[in-house]
Amino acid sequence: MSLMRDEALSAPQRIAEQARVNRDTMVQLGDVLRHQTPHGAITVARGSSDHAAGYFARLMMQMTGRPCTSLPLSLCTLDDTAWQLDNTLSLAVSQSGRSFDLVEAQKALKGGGALALAMVNAVDSPLAQGADHVIDLQAGEEKSVAATKSFMATLSASASLMAHWRQDKPLLEGLAALPEALSQACDLEWAQGVEALKDVDRLFVIGRGAGLPIAQEAALKFKETCVIQAEAFSGAEVQHGPMALVGRDYPVLILATRGSAQKGLVELAETFRQRGARVLLAADAAVASRDLTIADAPHDALAPLCAIQSFYLMIEALSRATGHDPDRPEFLNKVTQTR
Repeated sequence: MSLMRDEALSAPQRIAEQARVNRDTMVQLGDVLRHQTPHGAITVARGSSDHAAGYFARLMMQMTGRPCTSLPLSLCTLDDTAWQLDNTLSLAVSQSGRSFDLVEAQKALKGGGALALAMVNAVDSPLAQGADHVIDLQAGEEKSVAATKSFMATLSASASLMAHWRQDKPLLEGLAALPEALSQACDLEWAQGVEALKDVDRLFVIGRGAGLPIAQEAALKFKETCVIQAEAFSGAEVQHGPMALVGRDYPVLILATRGSAQKGLVELAETFRQRGARVLLAADAAVASRDLTIADAPHDALAPLCAIQSFYLMIEALSRATGHDPDRPEFLNKVTQTR
């Protein structure tokens, strides 16, 4: 087996530990955010961390009605933008906390008046040291180049931050039950996905709402670990130009997590099947037409974590089935330095 598989399987335990260790930190940050009441937020991240930041943005906008956007980092590292960010939250997300562009962007936003919060898996990193507040992801050392448990820890930390900020009791209760739900997700069999995708060289990965960030993360993992040209789309956006590509035998993975977007995604799966596409529909057990089962989540906002938990184990198996090494993707490094 691989380090990637071992680390993905450790996610439920790591997230339980995160909740235990970070309880006081989250309560304090909730108090800070309610007192300061940011008018909006900017996220600072790349790669898997940017997908996780997209999940935070979705929750924040849904729960507060305030905008949250991902920062094009070149505005700080190449263009030297003069920021004016009073009453704005800046959230930097990173596993290592050592990428030059993230550190410089956070510094620039903080200099423009933003409240700088860092979610990192290395609290001794420059990113953490430059922040006003730090959330330790508590994911432990991640040795596989392809991130798994740190991505999931960022999602759980994001949900916890929003639950404490908004004092959302149902979400707090859901987070308490999340490790058990993730353990159940580890036991689900997604071998059908490996069999269906072992010979493909391209596919669409589709999600919507809080599920879109995990579709983006899944598409990245197809590229990283299997060298498959995977593209992620919203279930709404794919019905514009990209729809023209989906004909007979075109592979499509649809991650229909429970929530307001699920019904439309299940209908989209049927549309693609009628066109002869090779569809894999992942959904919870209540969806009879599913091909892959997503574990029941204790709250709709946490369903994406249950989906990506099972997906990580599937993609690791697919990587090995296609002759690749999931721990050492070619041309990739653990810490990427860009400007």
